[in-house]
Amino acid sequence: MNLDSLVKLASAKENFTKLDHYVDFCLEFLGFISTPRNIQAEIVSRNEPNYRFIQFKNAGFSISRPLNSNLLYAGPQARRHFKSFGRILRAVRRNDTPVAREIINRAIYTIQQSIGAALDALPAGKSNAARKINGDLFERLIRLVLIEVGVDCTSGVVKVPIRLEEQETFSLSYQHDLIIKSGEFVKVIGSVKTSSKDRLDKIFVDKFLLARLTGRDVPHVAIFLNDVQRQGNNPRNFGVNSTFLPGHFKGYTVKLNPLDGVYYFDIRPNMRTEPILRDHIRTFDRFLFDELWSLLGREAVVAKVESANSVPD
Repeated sequence: MNLDSLVKLASAKENFTKLDHYVDFCLEFLGFISTPRNIQAEIVSRNEPNYRFIQFKNAGFSISRPLNSNLLYAGPQARRHFKSFGRILRAVRRNDTPVAREIINRAIYTIQQSIGAALDALPAGKSNAARKINGDLFERLIRLVLIEVGVDCTSGVVKVPIRLEEQETFSLSYQHDLIIKSGEFVKVIGSVKTSSKDRLDKIFVDKFLLARLTGRDVPHVAIFLNDVQRQGNNPRNFGVNSTFLPGHFKGYTVKLNPLDGVYYFDIRPNMRTEPILRDHIRTFDRFLFDELWSLLGREAVVAKVESANSVPD
């Protein structure tokens, strides 16, 4: 498959309705970039050399987003581990090992970054559309992963009843990326984004408002792919910088309300070391293997889920 075919495939969300579709695309993309004649250059980040940029041999010599070589599987490696990926998901609570956790984190990171990097080869005028497609496909990927695990989840609108004097007077509707439910009970609300950039405030406010409106502490989680972007304009001096705002995160956590879990695939070093950050931010495997199940056991809210989509949207 050539670059044009990969870009065309990644640009159509209807091509990704099953987990296998994501895996198949990822393997095609990894096979493409592992063939030297397909790539103009692989550029190493100056300030964090584990990040690499792929320069394609297309008309504009497009350059990909930063790819973390510590997480991104190579072609043969990916094929081997993807064979275990589905098996781990289908019995995640019985497959809790350090190796399984690493496979989950790296497989999902590799899958999503293969889509994002392919979309980076689109012309500059289509970059906004590419970001939207990439974000939508990441949301869908996370829902497919959770469905494979056996969780009842969707995206859509949660209609929250507002009661005055013991009677339901009216309702408010909120759109959410991830709604984990049990029957009519909303168990967990989730925000699923490729980056926290320009989105962090809303996630904390959503939790605050829902708690005030319902009188209950509904679990809210945030799942992010990464928080890095390319730094510099000259390929010879490319680096990466962080798009995460630690001051905002700490302020909202301490003064508004903490989220019930914040999870990354490509976690930044300061998230492991700084006070408050290290207590609230973890890698995605912690959600899937541990904390999801305790959240499901907490008190839920009776709310109507409208415009729900079990996977596509």
